Amino acid sequence: MLKPRRDSHHRPRKQRAKKAGLPPGSLVHLGEVKMAAPTLSLIEYDDGGLAEVKFADTAAWQAHSSRHATHWLNLHGLHDTALLREIGTRYGLHPLVLEDILNTDQRPKAESYGEYLYVVARYISYDADSLNVSSDQVSLVLMRNAVLSFQERSSGTFEPVRERLRSERGQIRKLGADYLAYALLDAIVDQYFIVLEQLSERTEELEDALLEKPTQESLQTLHKLRRATHNLRRAVWPLREVLNTLIRNEEGFFQPGTGLYLRDVYDHTVHIVESIEALRDLQAGMLDVYLSSLSNRFNVELRALTVITTLFMPAALVAGIFGMNFKHMPWLDLPHGFALAMGLMGSIALVMVAIFWRRNWLR
Repeated sequence: MLKPRRDSHHRPRKQRAKKAGLPPGSLVHLGEVKMAAPTLSLIEYDDGGLAEVKFADTAAWQAHSSRHATHWLNLHGLHDTALLREIGTRYGLHPLVLEDILNTDQRPKAESYGEYLYVVARYISYDADSLNVSSDQVSLVLMRNAVLSFQERSSGTFEPVRERLRSERGQIRKLGADYLAYALLDAIVDQYFIVLEQLSERTEELEDALLEKPTQESLQTLHKLRRATHNLRRAVWPLREVLNTLIRNEEGFFQPGTGLYLRDVYDHTVHIVESIEALRDLQAGMLDVYLSSLSNRFNVELRALTVITTLFMPAALVAGIFGMNFKHMPWLDLPHGFALAMGLMGSIALVMVAIFWRRNWLR
């Protein structure tokens, strides 16, 4: 495992002030350090076979000699600027590319540098307990016979691609680096489907709960889901233009056969974007449902209080009349005057209850 450099720093938040006043291309890591030490691995393959190497240090990597035509170099952990500089020197990467790799809040994009193509995508992870969607930056450099991938941490996103390479079945070994780049992008987009499905299921469950009984906790959950959906949308939305750029293939990095697969990934991305927009509309409607439910519940409670108050108003009126200080009033001298007054109050209340019931005010 590569040892962390002295210039590695753990920062829970991005600090752009570190780059203030520095010239373009300055290698400064901006972002959270998500691995204690970076790890560097290499998979090289062709029709003749495959070799997989994990380097213990940079010296072992520098001393390694290639035996196969296509190379995939992967780096987990981006805080070691010295290691990234060595990779850039060996593969001839522009300082601006290295700067973008270290700046881990880049939006998805694709840029051509003549001899290679630089692509930025976002890997999405979802925490079902906190309802939080977070993203990691994934940088890909596509060369004629090599792919370089740079990840903030080991997420397991590309493990299915590694398994396909290790297996002798399939066509991934027979195709070049362009197909490998497509496979990596496809793995990232597949993760979007998983996160989107989980968010949709949680939103539907919340919708049923809101319709049954809206609570303050439901409102907090809804706000968390809306924020998670927004974070997912920020990662996916720019990816459509990235894939459009790759499909146009103006620099000729992709073979015609690979272009067909890229169009398939583009279709998946469009489908995800449309599903996200539908999910956002549903969540916005759920907020209206929550507010309407609260208003309706308040109206029901207010109506019940109004009915109770109205039922006691005749009693208060009768009691007020018999409570006036007049010497000669009806029923004052009768032995059953009190019972007659109470019966009058109860009769009026029962008549009002019957009227309210017929008008569905008590149902």
